[in-house]
Amino acid sequence: MNNAIFLLAAVGASILGSLVLWLRQRKPRTVMSSIEEFQQEMDALKSDRPGVTPRPSARRGDRRGSSHDDRPAEGDGRSHDERRAD
Repeated sequence: MNNAIFLLAAVGASILGSLVLWLRQRKPRTVMSSIEEFQQEMDALKSDRPGVTPRPSARRGDRRGSSHDDRPAEGDGRSHDERRAD
């Protein structure tokens, strides 16, 4: 008899715990909930510094965004392309 009571108490506690977790984690189902969720995501993506715009990503062949440097290396006197030809 004691074993059955212990088993029922464990199952009851498990069901109660699962119910509490489910109620806390479920998504709200109001009309505005999806709009509020989207606004929270947009706020998270927004830049922290006012007036700063993100740099556009460099496209293939666009050298403005690359780290390629054509300046001569110190002491070498040759450009990058001249060194690469060797």
